[in-house]
Amino acid sequence: MSVLFRAVLGFLLVKLTTLAMNLAWFPVLGKGRSASGQLGSPHDPGSPHGTVSLLVPMRDEAVTLMRFLPALLNQSGVTELIVLDDQSGDGSAALARSIMAGSAHARLVSGTPPPPGWVGKTWACEQLAAEASGELLVYCDADVLLAPGAIEAVLRAMAEQRADVFSVFPRQLTGSLGEALLTPLIEDVLLCFLPFRLLSVDVPAAATANGALLVFRRPALDQLAGFSSVRSEIVEDVALARRTRRAGLRLGLALGGDLVQTRMYTSYRQVVAGLGKGLLAVTGGSRWRLVAAAGWHLAAYTLPLVAASQRRRWLLPFGLGLAERLLVGLKCHPRAAWQAGLTPLSPIAFLPVAIQAMRRQQSWKGRSYP
Repeated sequence: MSVLFRAVLGFLLVKLTTLAMNLAWFPVLGKGRSASGQLGSPHDPGSPHGTVSLLVPMRDEAVTLMRFLPALLNQSGVTELIVLDDQSGDGSAALARSIMAGSAHARLVSGTPPPPGWVGKTWACEQLAAEASGELLVYCDADVLLAPGAIEAVLRAMAEQRADVFSVFPRQLTGSLGEALLTPLIEDVLLCFLPFRLLSVDVPAAATANGALLVFRRPALDQLAGFSSVRSEIVEDVALARRTRRAGLRLGLALGGDLVQTRMYTSYRQVVAGLGKGLLAVTGGSRWRLVAAAGWHLAAYTLPLVAASQRRRWLLPFGLGLAERLLVGLKCHPRAAWQAGLTPLSPIAFLPVAIQAMRRQQSWKGRSYP
């Protein structure tokens, strides 16, 4: 038990060290002074940012559009808004068309079925790139809520980091216990495993992105061969980030803060299906690695609470685990910092996600993926 105790303690201390660096370094949209001055309007020919296409792949989003689409329409600094209906079956197209009626810069296009070898979202994004005329292509999921001025803040941060490809990790909103147990772990993984400063040095493996809000300079997307280069990837955002670093292009990241937020799932069942469909790809396709990771997180975060009743020294890793989740919460979503108390339960709630990820066929929004 002493060996396991030392291993858990060392693991948590390493994560907290990385987290401490990112608490200081990792940028949050809208916080801090701009290093590049005021953002000009893309409608101005003299703007350093050029024309901006806001691109939204949409499939079966009728329940979210009334809240999210008006916020997209009201973004300043956008030259055109293009929503692609990816063969929705819930009336999303008609609803989007009615919401966008009267907006001269917005239009709806109908997507075609994905060709063999393409994942639905990558094909939708490829079609959007062909439709867009902007020098900057801003991909935004249909369930992302943008506050006023969010796109301008994104472009300002992208310019400050001199990025060719830029990604924002939205603040994770939750409405149920099942969501609170798992979706904030996306931010935890980011801040505890990727020191932000590695993005500016020659470490190609230091790469990640979030497809919820992903921005490309047009020449960079062309150099990456567009979304065709990741056509079969379920986790296309991380694959694009890795290709960006390997190509010698500059990758930029930021947290969404109050400006970019999302509620990815609305129930624990959706969390399991949504996270499970891409988890195996994140672990390199290894089921054994996935099983080992699930077991290790039980040892690191759940076992200390159980073992503390027998050996008081386990209170130390238990406290470190709570501190980790609390600090991530304070950085990303201060009003939800109470979720740190769920830390020992999260690895248990994760087990069905791991089981889902090991299935040979995944389903999402009516489509199946091997």
